[in-house]
Amino acid sequence: MAKLNQTIKKVCKILQEDTRGLTIQELSDFCKVSRITMSIALSNLVGSKKIIVRPIGKYKLHYWRFK
Repeated sequence: MAKLNQTIKKVCKILQEDTRGLTIQELSDFCKVSRITMSIALSNLVGSKKIIVRPIGKYKLHYWRFK
């Protein structure tokens, strides 16, 4: 769980700074974790309504929810 919590904190910081939207692969490369760990972290953030997911074709872009 410690690795997941660290990943969630990193993702929050990255998405707050980068407003263009990032894919799971880009985020996992930035955080140096697997895509599986990243997808779990992103699903936690979606569930807590901290990020927005926008599907474009076969990709999903993740944005920080500014409100």
